[in-house]
Amino acid sequence: MTKEICLHNATVLNGYAAMKNCAVMIKEHKIIDVFNEKRFQQKQFKPDVEFIDLQGAYVSPGFIDTHIHGIGGYGTDDLSTNSILKMSEKLVHYGVTSFIPTLYSAPKAELIKGIRAVVEAMGKEKGARILGIHLEGPFISPERLGVQTPESLSPVDIDLMEELWEASEGKIINMTVAPELKHMRELALNAISKGIVLQAGHTNATYEQMVEGMQARIMHVTHLFNAMSRMHHRDPGAVGAVFIHPEISCEIIADGIHINPNIIKFLLRCKPIDRLVLVTDSLKPTEQKKTPLYANEEEVYLDECFYRKSDNVIAGSAMTMLKGVKNLVSFGLTLEQAIQMASANPARIMKQEHLGLIAPGYDADITVFDKHFNNLYTIIQGVMYYKGKKL
Repeated sequence: MTKEICLHNATVLNGYAAMKNCAVMIKEHKIIDVFNEKRFQQKQFKPDVEFIDLQGAYVSPGFIDTHIHGIGGYGTDDLSTNSILKMSEKLVHYGVTSFIPTLYSAPKAELIKGIRAVVEAMGKEKGARILGIHLEGPFISPERLGVQTPESLSPVDIDLMEELWEASEGKIINMTVAPELKHMRELALNAISKGIVLQAGHTNATYEQMVEGMQARIMHVTHLFNAMSRMHHRDPGAVGAVFIHPEISCEIIADGIHINPNIIKFLLRCKPIDRLVLVTDSLKPTEQKKTPLYANEEEVYLDECFYRKSDNVIAGSAMTMLKGVKNLVSFGLTLEQAIQMASANPARIMKQEHLGLIAPGYDADITVFDKHFNNLYTIIQGVMYYKGKKL
């Protein structure tokens, strides 16, 4: 796209605040201006500008999902470049403009195959952009597995970390680890030197071990409350550390199942809003319209979120980012707060400084939705999709 596009007559949610009766100008892959409707009426435009009257719809930064395993019948567990690319296409329907495919713990050969599948997909997307890779393991606690398996884990191993990094061609963005594991500090320092954002998750850490992790810059937390040591009055554990230390940021799965909505409201009393990140943790069958293609469908069932049949342990979410934003508002958050959790916060925490805001100079990654939270337009680096279809 070389011509300019003007989205006007909209409520702009810039990532932090709402601005009614505003317009957004896009040229090529960048946002070049944001202004109110009065200025729009007075402004002199070039003859070839395309105007889109949004009739009061919301314009927000594109959603960034930093923890996602699959959607629409495609997932990272396929270990397939094609599946990663299909995830990219599916995500456009739900306002997601960029994502970080998440790989579970696995034996080395399998994990490396999954990493290479993501790397191979990067730059070939026909929808949401792949920012990099999130490794949810393998250096996690056998005591807080969730639905991961003991045989897929590894003790802390710097040589293995180097092999994973080499396979990723430097594309690992974030990594979930258990701070209490032996030699974790050495691994943390290694990862930090590579620019990897470390997240405490699948951890049985004591409060003191969480603080030690913070000293090694493990400052983000994977799906808060789930698969981690609980808060106790004699040992605050991993959950307590998040409440006690406002500087720790954390993921929130806002499906109403992983975390009770009242707990999210309570969390907001203790945490600055800029430390909360909305994620889906969605699995392969999420929003699948046909017969489920999930490889382990005999082991997992859907009841608002996914559960393992053998013991009813939650396996993952069936939520989209757009539904998550809608849920947060229904839980009592403001729309501005929900959008910040879905865009500005993950962009900042994952060091994607070109994303997450509707402001001049930022990438033209934008989602447009109506008051009922129906996706209208998704714009990715200036490329427009209307209700999921490329224009």
